[in-house]
Amino acid sequence: SRNMGENDDEKYIQAGQTFENFVQASTCKGTIQAFNILTRQLELDPLDNRNFYTKLKSRVTTWKAKALWNKLDKRASHKEYKRGKSCMNTKCLIIGGGPCGLRTAIELALLGAKVVVVEKRDTFSRNNVLHLWPFTIHDLRGLGAKKFYGKFCAGSIDHISIRQLQLILFKVALMLGVEIHVNLEFVKVVEPPEDQENQKIGWRAEFLPVDHPLSEFEFDVIIGADGRRNTLEGFRRKEFRGKLAIAITANFINRNTTAEAKVEEISGVAFIFNQKFFQDLKEETGIDLENIVYYKDSTHYFVMTAKKQSLLDKGVIINDCVDTELLLCAENVNQSNLLSYAREAADFATNYQLPSLDYAINHYGQPDVAMFDFTSMYASENAALVRERHRHQLLVALVGDSLLEPFWPMGTGCARGFLAAFDTAWMVRSWAQGKPPLEILAERESIYRLLPQTTPENITKNFEQYTIDPGTRYPNLNSSCVRPHQVRHLYVTNELQQCPLERVSSIRRSVNLSRQESDTRPNKLLTWCQKQTEGYRNVNVTDLTASWKSGLALCAIIHRFRPDLIDFDSLNDEDVVRNNQLAFDVAEREFGIPPVTTGQEVGSAAEPDKLSMVMYLSKFYELFRGAPLRAVDAGDKQNGESHDPCSAKSSNLIFNNYLNLTLPRKRVPKVERKAEENETNKRRRKGLFGAFEEVGICQGLNSGKEPSDGREGANQNKVKSMATQLLAKFEENASSTIFRRQVGSQPFSLTPTSMQPSLSQFQVVAKPEGEVREPKQYFSGPEQMARRAKTVGKAEIQRSLSENSETLTSACSAAFVLSGVLERLQHLEEKMKQKRAQTIANREFHKKNIKEKAAHLASMFGCMEFPKNKLPSKGLCHSQPPAPPCPPPPHGSSAASSPSPVSPAPRAAPSKQTTVGKVSRAIGAVAEVLVDLYMNDHRPKLPPLELGSQRKEFPQSIGGSDICYFCKKRVYVMERLSAEGHFFHRECFKCEICSTTLRLGIYAFDVEEGKFYCKPHFTHCKISNKHRKRRATLQVQGKV
Repeated sequence: SRNMGENDDEKYIQAGQTFENFVQASTCKGTIQAFNILTRQLELDPLDNRNFYTKLKSRVTTWKAKALWNKLDKRASHKEYKRGKSCMNTKCLIIGGGPCGLRTAIELALLGAKVVVVEKRDTFSRNNVLHLWPFTIHDLRGLGAKKFYGKFCAGSIDHISIRQLQLILFKVALMLGVEIHVNLEFVKVVEPPEDQENQKIGWRAEFLPVDHPLSEFEFDVIIGADGRRNTLEGFRRKEFRGKLAIAITANFINRNTTAEAKVEEISGVAFIFNQKFFQDLKEETGIDLENIVYYKDSTHYFVMTAKKQSLLDKGVIINDCVDTELLLCAENVNQSNLLSYAREAADFATNYQLPSLDYAINHYGQPDVAMFDFTSMYASENAALVRERHRHQLLVALVGDSLLEPFWPMGTGCARGFLAAFDTAWMVRSWAQGKPPLEILAERESIYRLLPQTTPENITKNFEQYTIDPGTRYPNLNSSCVRPHQVRHLYVTNELQQCPLERVSSIRRSVNLSRQESDTRPNKLLTWCQKQTEGYRNVNVTDLTASWKSGLALCAIIHRFRPDLIDFDSLNDEDVVRNNQLAFDVAEREFGIPPVTTGQEVGSAAEPDKLSMVMYLSKFYELFRGAPLRAVDAGDKQNGESHDPCSAKSSNLIFNNYLNLTLPRKRVPKVERKAEENETNKRRRKGLFGAFEEVGICQGLNSGKEPSDGREGANQNKVKSMATQLLAKFEENASSTIFRRQVGSQPFSLTPTSMQPSLSQFQVVAKPEGEVREPKQYFSGPEQMARRAKTVGKAEIQRSLSENSETLTSACSAAFVLSGVLERLQHLEEKMKQKRAQTIANREFHKKNIKEKAAHLASMFGCMEFPKNKLPSKGLCHSQPPAPPCPPPPHGSSAASSPSPVSPAPRAAPSKQTTVGKVSRAIGAVAEVLVDLYMNDHRPKLPPLELGSQRKEFPQSIGGSDICYFCKKRVYVMERLSAEGHFFHRECFKCEICSTTLRLGIYAFDVEEGKFYCKPHFTHCKISNKHRKRRATLQVQGKV
């Protein structure tokens, strides 16, 4: 018995030592070797994934090992895993053995799945250091990271080298029964064979080397974690493009001396605000940087953003090129100068305290320094999809950089990668439990929408409760914001060969371009045009030039989707000018598509310019693509009616495409815009997005023909701006709730609102007050006025002909899209008449000069008398024709909905003064000051109450797009958000009162104060402001 006891003790000690060798292994190959020795010595089968961890735990019982088992057992006890039985019959293949691939493998192993990881390298050689968010540190500690790497996040350290992180996760994965193959490269997915009768064979993969036994492994889940290269099919990628950004990474040998230990790290983007450092660096060394970060790990790791001119001056880049790939290609980079540049920058940044700066060696045997471009960041359009072939389903997903490429200054890579790994494990769990595929995909895409927005501040702070359940990690999670019918295109049943491999280089698409500017391949566009124009008389589309000269093809496309707009049978194919001009006018008026030429130019040219036609037709494609095709017959063309039963669906789809076509990506007001943009299109956009109107004066008012030199000219411009502003404010309070005024945004518009059917004219605004706002654009100069005047007659005639019939038609179609329309139809006719009267009166008002406008504004209120020496000239009365009478307001309506506010008010008796809205007297007082301002030729400093917020009247970003609106510090392109024309850090976007982090689309903005709020506090503030303004108004009235 003594011998048996001694043998047991010897085995115990030997097992403990072998396990310790495995834990302390410092390379990938060393870890695999130690693991193989461990399994042979303990007689364990590494392929027995269900029992491997339990048996290993029972045979290694040293105190060190028990501390590790306790941590892993605590993680494995989460209810979501069901003690490893949640995914017992699921087989998963993971491509890539990076941190995110291995972290996903660990979660799937805890769920009980059979997990295989393939990695094409057999070394972990990435010295680069990852920044860790607090939750990642907590998560890795829970997996025993400290047991494998004693220095892990000691003290305030919040980073780790990729190599060390891979080693930790690699060892944990092996202990949990994950099968890992190195030196094995994934090539492609092999779909199940068609013949399933003799033998049922599922989804497999092709590898290099070809004869590897894993080629026979069948799986039902495949996860891509192979970084930017992403070899899996079916995932399109979006491109986020910023300013040119060139990063340099450098790793120097860390000899762990006392002198090296004393050198302070430079962490995060906070250091970029030390501008003096960068100025001194440039003066002393000629190196010009935007940012630099220094982390101390197994190497001294530096990453810096260098300016191109500095790299050219120092000879790092040989020749300047516009194309970034050519700029940074190996032939255009002087490697020795690059080494000197990085070493010199690192030496200066550490105040020359590092004793020696010798480069570490990378896995290619070269000094570990690299220069790369991160101007463009990429993200997958979807996180997962399902393939089905021959009754075998395959769940395909992405994690890590394949899914969402990180932005290094913010240190998002590891944290968001881990979050995506947990989300993917949750999806696989649902898959194993038999949840319908479309529901699984819808939930995954809903959660994926949150991932790019995550920061350390806006995720759940209680890390202890984190599990793979997304609800434990994302506050206020809505996991059903994407519905199953929206992800049908992600359920793929066609052959893989018909889906060409969508590599990064061919699929990257810029999201800072609006949809109409995105790439639409000409051959794809031609095919689409041919389908839409098929069957139309005298229309034969064979190319994108000569086939369009007659104009019939353009008219046919419009008629295909909106037959009520064009009577196609009445067109003459020889009348080229008229046909093209008709198509251009209708497209601009109804769809907001500006013409690229005129009918006259098309008629005089041999054939249309191909590039112009591609650009123009692309806008139709973006607007109408996906709409169901309607059968074209003679009856349809004659009657101009569509009998398509899917008309409502088509209307919805076109409506959504219209939003994508017209909604600007960046809501920054532009100085000028084409004068041909019609009022109908503007009204449509305004109706869709304008609930709480912001009125602003654009700098464009002072451009063009306006006098700008001399004090008198400047003052006239100021007075004119204020008069227009005052009118806009007045009408904002007086306009009806159905039709929104645009006088503030169109001070020189002459065209009355078109009554052609459009969804937005019957819009019931659904957004809360102050939530979303369209920036205002301004026109100036007589040329624009003349051009607008030419279209007035045509618009008037067309409106009068179609008003009665088309109004009802449009209202009915709009009812499918917007709610609350039926209750308002009974008032529609009265509102239209009122609106027409307002437009005519406003047109006359804008013909007046500055002095007449100011005087007329004041006279409308009848709340004060003009001094005789300040009365306007007699010509004012003669230049003002009487406005047409307006219908009386509906019974019981408030004064705020009374007729046209620009109609002259009767001056005979004071008792008949016109009062419109609660602020009429206050505005009248301001109008009086406005007249004084003009006459006295000076600008007094008025109290905020009377003049209103300067930010509202002159909306400009305080420091442009590079300065945070809140903290006034530098904000980089890739870390900034924008709303209401302001730019800011994500973490600075908070409610003014409660400091709750806000999200785009879920906030309210007070235009007058220029402050952002959460919705509850915005409502509270508006009520408080109303009481305050009411008291101020009473004071002004008392003075008057």
